[in-house]
Amino acid sequence: MKQAIMIGAGNIGRGFIGALLEKSGYHVTFADVAENLISAINQRRSYTVHIQDRECAEWTVTNISGISSANQELVDAIAGDCELITTAVGLRILPIVAKPIAAGIKGRKAAGSTQILNVVACENAVRGTSQLRDAVYANLSEEEIAYAGEYVGFADCAVDRIVPKASFENPLDVAVEQYTEWDVEKGGWKGELPDIQGCSFVDDLSAYIERKLFTLNSGHAICAYLGALRGHRTIVESIADPAIGDVVYQAMCESGEGLIKKFGFDPEAHHAYIDRIFARFQNPFLEDETQRVAREPIRKLAPTDRLVKPLTTAYGYGLNVDHLIFGAAAALHFNCPEDEQSVELMKKIEAEGVEKALEAYTGLKASDPLFGRILDVYRGLGVAKK
Repeated sequence: MKQAIMIGAGNIGRGFIGALLEKSGYHVTFADVAENLISAINQRRSYTVHIQDRECAEWTVTNISGISSANQELVDAIAGDCELITTAVGLRILPIVAKPIAAGIKGRKAAGSTQILNVVACENAVRGTSQLRDAVYANLSEEEIAYAGEYVGFADCAVDRIVPKASFENPLDVAVEQYTEWDVEKGGWKGELPDIQGCSFVDDLSAYIERKLFTLNSGHAICAYLGALRGHRTIVESIADPAIGDVVYQAMCESGEGLIKKFGFDPEAHHAYIDRIFARFQNPFLEDETQRVAREPIRKLAPTDRLVKPLTTAYGYGLNVDHLIFGAAAALHFNCPEDEQSVELMKKIEAEGVEKALEAYTGLKASDPLFGRILDVYRGLGVAKK
């Protein structure tokens, strides 16, 4: 039987990646530091995935087991007959899980294994697997790196599925939305491409990464920042506000026109994708809080992230950006004492002025036409807030 290790047994691991692998004929071994979670997996040996959307459904996952990711168990499992490792642990944890992965690769080399192993980091990050590979290689010798280069694939991917908060009698059960996307780049994969339900193998991942960034991430963030300004608690409440919903949808369309120009996307297909993403924001089961989505505004204002890059890309093609501008402008108003980046942002604006903050965090210069337009909207939003 095909063997996969899912590092990270949280809601994404169980409700998204692990569930798709089990559905595709893999025995899935969940590895996690949470001993109570691993114990529950080994005792219950099954859980149910509940799709909570406009159309509800469920299915049961049974071909599973659990091991600790904090000791030799994980190393031994990787050194054995495992053929696929996936992660859902968060970007900052990847250097930690890189160590047992490296140790497992060393074990495979020592045993003379020529079985192909593929590793896919299913994180909400750009080129997360490449970052994991670099961390793994940092723990290997030159000979071991050469071995990994021949027998271990590291394939970058883009993942997209929202997991709403829910509680069930079985603590392993998990709720998910209907929508799912898992795109894996062929170039990093070694050996024959497997048939995994819900997974697509693509030639160039960059288009899919930017499509998500410019559409889901951008629209989600704009909705959150405008919603926070108007006192809305959730994304569902925010998107239902006519003053917000239209701005978000038009901003997604503007960023979409930039993507169509850049990657040659089919316009009709891409606008259908925008409509699907916009509909997801309206899912009543998704209790996404505006404060959670809006956190870390400095990171999200960066030149390569979800607010500024779609804006500068569309503007660079001479396209309309009247609604995209609201993203950066509203983010500059995000005042949340519980969020470190928001506190830093507010302090900088108070001490040096919003102009310095805009320049420091977005990379835009005062001479850039977008700079003044963002400030105009920022000031207009401040008046509206009062």
